[in-house]
Amino acid sequence: MKLFTTEQLVQFNRNGYVVVPGLVTPSECARMMALARDHLTRVVPPVEYEADLGYPGAPASKAAPGGHTVRRLLRAYTRDPLFAAWGKDPRAVARVQQLFAPPGSTGVRPALVLLQAHHNSVMTKQPGFSSETHWHQDIRYWSYARPALVSVWLALGNETAENGCLMLLPGTHTREFDTARMDDAQFLRPELPANQALIATRVLAPLAAGDVLFFHARTFHAAGRNLTQETKFSIVYTYGPDDNPARAGSRSAAHKEIALDWIA
Repeated sequence: MKLFTTEQLVQFNRNGYVVVPGLVTPSECARMMALARDHLTRVVPPVEYEADLGYPGAPASKAAPGGHTVRRLLRAYTRDPLFAAWGKDPRAVARVQQLFAPPGSTGVRPALVLLQAHHNSVMTKQPGFSSETHWHQDIRYWSYARPALVSVWLALGNETAENGCLMLLPGTHTREFDTARMDDAQFLRPELPANQALIATRVLAPLAAGDVLFFHARTFHAAGRNLTQETKFSIVYTYGPDDNPARAGSRSAAHKEIALDWIA
């Protein structure tokens, strides 16, 4: 079982993200891509529409042109065994275990859970009516005992600046930010000089099919619109140690977490 190298662990701890190139094979990506295309074509529920969120560039309503543009296919884990298998795949799970290992430990990695309440989706960024996502931390709406959560983003096709790949602000997972720097939706306010300086540090995360981006739930990230003629497909799951429960009664506790086998 291949794990993160020491260099990759250092990069994640410093920047709040790391990319593993070619972690998933072309044939695996092709099978998942075909399944995602089929579910998108048939609009297999549950789905989230661009108009549901109203981000910049999205249709104003479902009645507007492009109003039924799907933003993502929800509940990926229970959609199909193929998607569930990737969610439990040791190539991803063992690496996330490394990220939560006690500092200085050797061979000690915690048991994990896969979140069903957050992410757990196939992202379907479509041309024409895809929206722009402003700078945010995923943890902003999530409710857990600790912000110890890591997301795993698998590119099923190539992701570039032109089709709206992710952008990240390195090191922001270790910093505290005054709420005055955020708007009511907890996105960074771009008009503030301090935020402008921070956003100037952004790094693009272009991915090839099969590349996997691991990023901390506190790492600020954003994404542009899809300006190409092809839909961009990605799968994103979020994991945490099994001793980091969702707060009772919160949105985060709305769906039971999936306990994962410990990967030796």
